[in-house]
Formats: sequence, C-alpha cells, structure tokens
Amino acid sequence: MKIFSVLKKMFQPKNQYQSYRASLENPNTPLSNPAAWLTNLFGGGVTDSGIAVNEQTALKFSAVYSAVRVLAETVASLPLVIYEETEAGKELMRSHPAYSLLHDEPNKEMTSFSFRETLQSHLLLWGNAFAFIDRRNDQTPTALLPLLPDRTFPERMSMGIVYRTRIKDEEITLRPDQVLHIPGLGFDGLQGFSPISLFKQAIGLGLAAEEFGARFFGSGSTPSGVLNHPGRLSEMASERLRKSWNETQAGLGGAHKIAILEEGMKWQPLGIPGRDAQFIETRKFQVNDIARIFRVPPHMIGDLDRATFSNVEQQSIDFVKHSVRPWLVRWEQEINRKLFASDEKPRIFAKFKIEGMLRGDIESRFKSYATARQYGWMSANDIRELEDMNKINGGDIYLIPLNMTELGKSQPDEDVENLETDELKPFLEDIARRFVRRELGELERIRRKKGSDKTDQIKKLYEKLKGVLTTSLEPVTKAIETKTGTQPKFNSIEDQILGESEHLATQSPNLLALMDEWKNSKIEKIVTKLENKIYEKQD
Repeated sequence: MKIFSVLKKMFQPKNQYQSYRASLENPNTPLSNPAAWLTNLFGGGVTDSGIAVNEQTALKFSAVYSAVRVLAETVASLPLVIYEETEAGKELMRSHPAYSLLHDEPNKEMTSFSFRETLQSHLLLWGNAFAFIDRRNDQTPTALLPLLPDRTFPERMSMGIVYRTRIKDEEITLRPDQVLHIPGLGFDGLQGFSPISLFKQAIGLGLAAEEFGARFFGSGSTPSGVLNHPGRLSEMASERLRKSWNETQAGLGGAHKIAILEEGMKWQPLGIPGRDAQFIETRKFQVNDIARIFRVPPHMIGDLDRATFSNVEQQSIDFVKHSVRPWLVRWEQEINRKLFASDEKPRIFAKFKIEGMLRGDIESRFKSYATARQYGWMSANDIRELEDMNKINGGDIYLIPLNMTELGKSQPDEDVENLETDELKPFLEDIARRFVRRELGELERIRRKKGSDKTDQIKKLYEKLKGVLTTSLEPVTKAIETKTGTQPKFNSIEDQILGESEHLATQSPNLLALMDEWKNSKIEKIVTKLENKIYEKQD
C-alpha cells in the first residue's frame, strides 16, 4: 500500500483510543516519563488545581483557544509564494511545482489556508508540526499531508534522523526528506517543547477559575443566605425545607422569584466573601498569563482593559514583528530546506508576504511613500504594488533630487558648470546602470519562457523601453541647459542604443551569453555615447 494512501487513514473516523495500543513495556514509553499519548489516555497531566490538562482540554480555556486561533489564522492567511533571484531582483516562480502546493492546494483534501492553519495549530499546542511530502520518481514534490504531532516522533539513529509515525495500528518509518518538520522552541535541535505541557499549571488555574465561576453562578460557592425558624425542625423537616428551597430559589433559574415563608421563618442574606468575589480578577490575570505564553497582545484575545486607540495600532505592528515573524521564519527555512533541489537552493526561496500587515494608517503610509518617491528609492509602480494597485506606463522611473549628492562631492549645478565629463560620469553611470539592469531583467524573463516566440517578445520589450533612458536623463539635461543655454538631445542616442540592442538580441543564437557580455560592457558603452553627445553640444 502506498504511504500516501496510508496517511489518509488518519482523517477517517476512529475510536478515540484506537491508536494508543503501544506496549507499556516499550522502552520509548517508560512509566517514569510517559509519552504524550499515554498521559492523554488517562485524561492528561493533572495539575495542582485538580484539572487535567492536555493539548485537547487546554482549548476549552477560551484564552488558549483565542491565542492559538489568532496565530494560526494569521499564518494561514498570509500569501506564501516562491521567488527566484535574478539580475533584476526577485521574481515570482509560479511555474515551480511547489508553488501551487504552498499557495493554493497542498493536497486534494485541503486548501493552503486550512493546511497551514492545521500545522500552525499543531505547532502552538504540541510544539511541533509535521507533514508528509509525497514525491514523484524525479523527487518533484506533488502533495503535502499533515501528520498528527502526538503520533509522530523524530529519532536520531546511526545513519541519521528518521521519523516514526503511527497510523491506526501501523508504525511507519520515514526519511528526513519525506517529512516537513517545523519545530518550536527546543534544546536538542530535534523537536520543540509542548507549550501546553510546560505551562499546564497556568492553564489548569484558568480552567479551574472558569469552573469555579460556573458553579458559583449555578448554585453558589458559599451560602447566599440562611432561613431562620423560630422553632426547632426535625432532621427530616430540615432536609425537606432545604430541598424545596433549592428547587425554587437556587441557581440562575430561581433568581428574582418570589419566596413564600411560613411559620414565622425569616430570610437572612449573607455577603459574598472578598476571596470569592476576587475570582474575576483571577480570571483576568490568567488571560494575561496566556497572552504572555503565546506572545499575543491581550487586546487580540479579547482583553481590552489597557487598550486605547493610540496604542492598539502599535501593538498590532509589534504582534507581526515579534509574535508572527519568528513563526514565519521557521516555516520559510524548513520549506527551503525540504522542497527545493540542491541546485535550486542558492536562487529559489519561499517567502511570506507580510508588508500589508506592517502598514500604518493611510496618512502615515502616504507620507512615507512621498519621502521614498522624492529621494529615489521607490518608483510610482513600487508604491502602487504595495497598495495592491496595477502598474502604470512610465511608473518605473526613479527620481533623483538635484540638490543632493555624495558627501564630499560638488552639487549637480557645479558639476556641469564647466561640463567636465569626469564630474558628470557618476551621474551618467548610475542612469546607465539602472537602464541595463532593467533591460537584462526583462530579457531574462523572456529567456525563461518556454514554447513561445521570443523574437516578437524582444521587439515588444524594446518598444516599451523607448523613452526610459531619455526620461532618466532629464535632470542632467536641465542642468546642462541652465549653464549653457543649450539642451542636448539624447533621443537619437537612445534610438541608436535600442536599435542595436534589439538587433543583437533577436539575432543572437545564445541570448544568455549575450546578456553576460552586456552585463560587463554595456554600461560603459552607454556612458561613452552620452559623453560624446554632451561634448558635441559643448563644441
């Protein structure tokens, strides 16, 4: 039977204790330090509060459920994509086999959201998350299926690490490359600690306070009052009176009912002792304790006592930086290690897109965008991409402030005063470098496309690049015009450069070799042509 089919059995209905049939004599399950499955068989680890706590019962505490839910849903809802490093930066690798597994559908039974939500919940409760990696014969990953964390254990052997998992009554041994294992905090580098086991006392106290509150309002934890009778009641009469009174007056159902007292009886109410009234404070403290364990801001699990409009936004950003981001890094590094081939790892990587969660209010965002645009490290299209807007024509231009330059160098106006090309050269080199980087990045995308007519795509590329170089040179052009009264026309130089490049790219039998050659020489050639044009005007 194929292992993928065996793993699917885990999601079929089963008796609760069907998988807990391992022998008590098994040395891996000593009674002095029982495994989680054996502890859970008897209701979990009993705490000093008298409440049994395990990974399932802990979720009955609303604070634990809320903390696990908010972290699991956050990790599951973030876009998870695959990038490839190129000369032009990074680009999406939608064609990679693992892309659809991570972004869309890890297996035929789950969406990417439910898969990541499930594994992150395992990670938060058990301290480890496991998934079986199904592969074709060429080792290409084809599916990811969760493994139950209370039945899967890594083990160091002489030949390396193996994973043992139990599915019903069958034990299966898996190789490391067959298991996606995301561990939490741990000290052996092999598996993480279970937060529920470590903090069962705190969780047990919270559950005990919750149970106490339920009983308090259900029937009262102390007598709420006494009935005074002028005479002496027999034991039978006293019991009958107590039963009758409880049936009509005790609990929430008896609240506000009219009581009828006979034979001169009087009702004497008793105040609630302060130590019992303080259980509400205890419950509040336990909510904060759970927030501290899972490193979640209290307002995100319903505690708004100290939340204000001014600090909730900053707390939410801190939540992304200090709570969510470490989990994302664990995911990314394990995915990079297990789902990509050795020759892919230096250039292909998985990444969660969290930029949207780190954005502030609209006023703060637009102010930061204006600064980035003004000082040239973001283009209009860079900003539009962050705002989930489509790109626009001409939006890839980066502005250069004319009143700023490198420390120790003269200002742009001074640079062009005598039209010394040595002074102009740094500006021209920067413009040429940006242009060539964009050109090579576009050509690389065309080169990687399979089964398409590259000639037509290259022609369309150079048609799109018309005006890019001239627009980038506008600050230099204006500075020259200010000092000389003449304006160099760089259009002809741009047409010449684009025409030559298009001809070579469409006719070259080896586009990759041509791009490598341009990478080393084209910037200098463009700068030389621009300098000659400036000299031509000066003369």
